[in-house]
Amino acid sequence: MSFNLSGAEDGQLSENHEINVTPFIDVMLVLLIIFMVAAPLATVSVPVDLPASTAKPQPPADDPLYLSVQADLTLTLGEQQQLTLAQLPDALTSAAPDTAQRIFLRADQGINYGDLTEVINALGDAGYLKVALVGLERTP
Repeated sequence: MSFNLSGAEDGQLSENHEINVTPFIDVMLVLLIIFMVAAPLATVSVPVDLPASTAKPQPPADDPLYLSVQADLTLTLGEQQQLTLAQLPDALTSAAPDTAQRIFLRADQGINYGDLTEVINALGDAGYLKVALVGLERTP
């Protein structure tokens, strides 16, 4: 409670009913500064710059089975068999009855990531869990 001394009559002080907001403003400014400093630390932004593969080339398999995905999303099993995504499980079981065989997946670099994921999911649904992605070898 505060008193106004300038308007005193007959020796009595009158009450001032205004709220002193200075401490409130000080506390709010301190909280504002704390949140301004803490907010950038709480955001998650991870820039990803994937490096080129520097792994040593693996020796080729004895009888590799290649599945190629072209830019127009046509699938080619081996060198000549053209198929759709729905025909893929039946063609794989006839070409490679052993589901433990590794399937080498060659894909055009212009293919959408979601389309390539659908092909990999179709391989997994057919039981072929060993999928190797084939790329060009780069010299370091």
